[in-house]
Amino acid sequence: MRLIFLGAGEFGLPTLQHLHATHELLAVVSQPDKPAGRRRKLTPTPIAGFALEKGLTLLRPEDVNAPEVVAPLAALKADAAVVIAFGQKLGPELLAALGGLTVNLHSSLLPKLRGAAPINWAILNGEARTGLSVIALAQRMDAGLVYAQAATPIDPRETAGELHDRLAVMGPGIVESVLTQWKGGTLKGEVQDESLATRAPKLSKADASVSFDATAEEVRRRVHGLTPWPGVQVGWVASEKSAEKLAEPAGAAGPGEMIFLRRVAAEPASNAAADRGAVRDGAEPGTLIAPDRVAVRDGAVRLLEVQAPGGKPMPIADFLRGHRMKPGDRLVRWQPMA
Repeated sequence: MRLIFLGAGEFGLPTLQHLHATHELLAVVSQPDKPAGRRRKLTPTPIAGFALEKGLTLLRPEDVNAPEVVAPLAALKADAAVVIAFGQKLGPELLAALGGLTVNLHSSLLPKLRGAAPINWAILNGEARTGLSVIALAQRMDAGLVYAQAATPIDPRETAGELHDRLAVMGPGIVESVLTQWKGGTLKGEVQDESLATRAPKLSKADASVSFDATAEEVRRRVHGLTPWPGVQVGWVASEKSAEKLAEPAGAAGPGEMIFLRRVAAEPASNAAADRGAVRDGAEPGTLIAPDRVAVRDGAVRLLEVQAPGGKPMPIADFLRGHRMKPGDRLVRWQPMA
């Protein structure tokens, strides 16, 4: 099949690789190069990088709907187009130029979690499962006809980054099935039930915090739903620090030493209390009740993986070898820079 692919992020890379191996890719459309790293070097998107490596025709327009972009795409006379994590809205003229079918791969079970961050919000909201939807492009965000869906459970130990990678690998199969049905004349779409629609708004660095005055499960969902980006930052304050220091407003620098929480386990009171008598009655949320456990509203959260600024994520046991966290220390809300 003669295809055009539009995408930018890593989520679409497995599907692009599959389409390149099994179809005729006439063109790849991605976003312009952006500064990355400390030196702010202009860097292609993951999708553009693959296209360059394979010598594919590549467009990187600032405005994908500009006439000088639409015209050459129309001249290719593609059969169909696949859109994954592209980042620009496609106008009617462009859609007409992309062939007889244009589909979008979205990382949720629509109509749930329409928007920019469905994988994160699936975990943040405590969903038991999520998945993929292949839909028709529509002028309203993620509201098109649903052609196919694939569901998968969410493991409580799974972070948003891990779920992202697992869903991405599921993409080629479901996209290929839709293309096959369309080519065979059997493709049918279902209208989404608007009464079931929920939102998954874009996240920012300003979201990179957690309150320990919450349940253990809520803290777990917050940490895992925001890992690896924007992350969850906390301030570690040793018990010797003064109460006045803890009472200071947390500015961009925050109190104490900043660390990222990367993976945790929820331990409600019935479970945490049985662990070596670690839980003390009356421990305030945020207090370390063991070097690797922090009190929350209904028990404790066990720290499994953390990261120091500029370092790499590491198991808590490795972190504690070089950092003397101890019972009575506090983990406090860190106000990240927006």
